[in-house]
Amino acid sequence: MHNKSNRRWLREHFSDPYVKKAHREGLRSRAVFKLQEIQERDKLFKQGMTVVDMGAAPGGWSEYVSQLVGKAGRVIACDILPIKPISGVEFIQGDMNDPLFIQTILQRVTIGTVDWVISDIAPNLSGIESVDQARTIQLAELVLQFALQALTAKGGLLIKIFQGDGFDDFLTEIKCHFGKVVIRKPKASRDRSREVYILAKMMRL
Repeated sequence: MHNKSNRRWLREHFSDPYVKKAHREGLRSRAVFKLQEIQERDKLFKQGMTVVDMGAAPGGWSEYVSQLVGKAGRVIACDILPIKPISGVEFIQGDMNDPLFIQTILQRVTIGTVDWVISDIAPNLSGIESVDQARTIQLAELVLQFALQALTAKGGLLIKIFQGDGFDDFLTEIKCHFGKVVIRKPKASRDRSREVYILAKMMRL
């Protein structure tokens, strides 16, 4: 059954128009198109901004955002996995579950100076839905707690989350901390995927 699922995923992946487009354009992943669509709609990133990309590997989001914030801006990419160097992007490698790693990032950016925290992070999947969902929520919580420390008063958070157990509670928690919260489901996100993106702005002080 597991092999059947793998074969189905591979068929979907290689026939996916966004995968083909990413390959043609030399992009690191199809996930870039999700962020592009959100950017076109919501105009998140501008020249000179500071952005932290958590769970950044393979680096597609960081590469895209670095072009938008320009040389006057700053992009810090963080992941447990290594990333091939990206021009204009600082990379910090470590485990987000390690409080010392979070402190290292905060020391690098200075508390309260970040314009956007973005995260397309997902845990290593076990195939056990309840376990994977719990890990996803746990990582999302870590990203949120980092954002609450790092962001400027007008800063924002864009984070991927999977609908399921814990989703409603997490969304409620975000609404406690931000004045404007919307959910985005980009066209590049596969229809049958439970992933959505929570976009939160206007942090409550």
